Amino acid sequence: QVQLVESGGGLVQPGGSLRLSCEASVSALSDYTMAWFRQAPGKEREFVAAIRKQISMTVYANAVKGRFTISRDSAKKTLNLQMNSLKSEDTAVYYCAATSSGLIASTIRRQESYDYWGQGTQVTVSS
Repeated sequence: QVQLVESGGGLVQPGGSLRLSCEASVSALSDYTMAWFRQAPGKEREFVAAIRKQISMTVYANAVKGRFTISRDSAKKTLNLQMNSLKSEDTAVYYCAATSSGLIASTIRRQESYDYWGQGTQVTVSS
């Protein structure tokens, strides 16, 4: 059973930055496709970014492209999300997700493609 634990959320002003981390209880992080999703109040959970297993290719939602960067630290078994130029609309609970499957373009953005989820971390962007 894979366990995912997020950290790094908090309150930040518009234009600021935050770095989220997700520690995974796996033998090798590169064996998993990893992703970040988020859910704002009153809205459905949505895809943010993903990194493919083995080859480390990344995929981003249009809303965060150019502002957010997903990466993994295999030595620390940690998935990271660097968030810059934050906007009020980025306010949400951010979730880390993982699957051992190799996902393709049509499935990597779908939450049902992922088998393991963290408990979420709150990000609030407000002045």
